[in-house]
Amino acid sequence: MPVEPLSQKEVEDRLAELPGWSLDKDHLIRSYRLGSHFAATAMVVHIAQVQEELNHHSDLTLGYNTVSLAVHTHSAGGAVTEKDLELARRVEDLAPGHGAH
Repeated sequence: MPVEPLSQKEVEDRLAELPGWSLDKDHLIRSYRLGSHFAATAMVVHIAQVQEELNHHSDLTLGYNTVSLAVHTHSAGGAVTEKDLELARRVEDLAPGHGAH
């Protein structure tokens, strides 16, 4: 089933509900700082579980004590869709449990 891209205005309006997330060209992006490399690694594993549940896999980068995401939908021509916003919301929900900020 095709996923429809959201307009720039729709994306900007919805980002108001996701502090720390921003739009960079056609990607939603967010970086988190954590207390240790182990905490960052645990968060990456948790995000990967969410991506599997949603069947929506973003670019996910692990640094020493950082986790970064770049999210867009390939099947929508690389545009931002509702699926991207749902993934961002789910990551925001799990971040505090990992001590991310």
